Amino acid sequence: MPANVWPPLPPKNENESERTARIAAEREAKRISDEIDRALEQEKQDLRKHKPHSKILLLGQAESGKSTMIKNFQLYFCPSSFHAEAEAWRTVIHLNLARFVNNLLHVLSSANLAGSNKQDDTSRVYRMFQMRLSPLKQVELILTRCLAIDSTPVSTSPSDDNRMVHTVAVPEVSVRGGTGWKSFLRRRRPSQSKVSIVLDELEDARRIMDACKDDIVAFWKSPVIPILEREGVDLHHHARYFVDDARRIADIQYVPTPGDILRARLRTVGVEEHRMTMETAVERGDEWIFYDVGGQRSQRASWASYFEDVNAMIFLCPMSGFNQRLSEDKSVNRLQDSMSLWETVCRNRLLANAMFILLLNKADLLHAKLKAGIQFSTFVINYDRNKPNTVASVAEFIQREMTEVHRIYSPRKRQLHVHITCAIDTNTMGAVLSSIRDVLLVDALHRTTLL
Repeated sequence: MPANVWPPLPPKNENESERTARIAAEREAKRISDEIDRALEQEKQDLRKHKPHSKILLLGQAESGKSTMIKNFQLYFCPSSFHAEAEAWRTVIHLNLARFVNNLLHVLSSANLAGSNKQDDTSRVYRMFQMRLSPLKQVELILTRCLAIDSTPVSTSPSDDNRMVHTVAVPEVSVRGGTGWKSFLRRRRPSQSKVSIVLDELEDARRIMDACKDDIVAFWKSPVIPILEREGVDLHHHARYFVDDARRIADIQYVPTPGDILRARLRTVGVEEHRMTMETAVERGDEWIFYDVGGQRSQRASWASYFEDVNAMIFLCPMSGFNQRLSEDKSVNRLQDSMSLWETVCRNRLLANAMFILLLNKADLLHAKLKAGIQFSTFVINYDRNKPNTVASVAEFIQREMTEVHRIYSPRKRQLHVHITCAIDTNTMGAVLSSIRDVLLVDALHRTTLL
């Protein structure tokens, strides 16, 4: 008789009492089996309801690319929510563009434009654009108010070591963590008078941008722009991407592309919690929680409260900062600060059980600097001058240094996952994010004892 037949066939020559006992035993066995099945099903339901979250902490100094990395994760694993936020990011992009142009006009207002006939011509051009682009001041005011932005005149941009002239930095756009600015800008219920007013103001700002788009394009191509470089303005600021394409971005019908959103700059002040429900096949329905903490020195003291109970720590080191100084302390080199911060994080016992992922970020900016002839060895004295001044060689050096720090100072032996990244390069970031996703999934399986 096959072993898997249930209930088993009755034995031959079975009497009535034996039959009664057998049936009672079979009923009891079925009752127990059904209870086990129900318990297993309940356990599955409970596991679905209380599925362990993946908690991921993003650390790194200010402007290391943490917020851009969050947007990359969302683009690849939660595309629906990413595209749903496009309208909110349009407000930030328009503010990036308007503030950049307004800052250029402000610098020109104090520049020496008088003197020779040629300079007199330049002065007339400047006055024309100052008048025609003056509505952008109203745009900046509206958008800043709508985003409830913490707008300070203090520069948060790092300065270059090798600049002989005074560098005029464009004020950064910043927002306090936890304000929910994206969800606020996506609301559409007309019953909320405050939201209705904000939406009307945003529509006004878009009309002004559309009316000014041709003048923005003409201003960017005008002879006054070289004067800005002479005055020490960083014309390679991140907002240059938007002003280079101002006719498209300032248009009334403009809808941000993923590339636009990745380049939009909004500095986080404090801690921003991002909850993402995964949409991709492998982890569909899983919730990943990201903590994006402010990277300025004054905000680092609050990091420790987020160190407990995290599954992974992603540390971003901006390799391009090798020739820059911290905005908070002009005596400190940015790469040196990243190395010091990395050692502090590696030593921390609260992160002893967390997976460590190191992203050597901003490879594109590093390439541009090295190609321009800036020598890495000039700013990093323990880099061998005989080695090539290339991204591959420099990245290998930084990776070796930081891997050794991790090995020496970690409270326990653990694997370190290292990637060289450019957060705005969607092609290469896809492979990096898939790799990070895979190691996080394996870690989750280990934590649930399935491996």
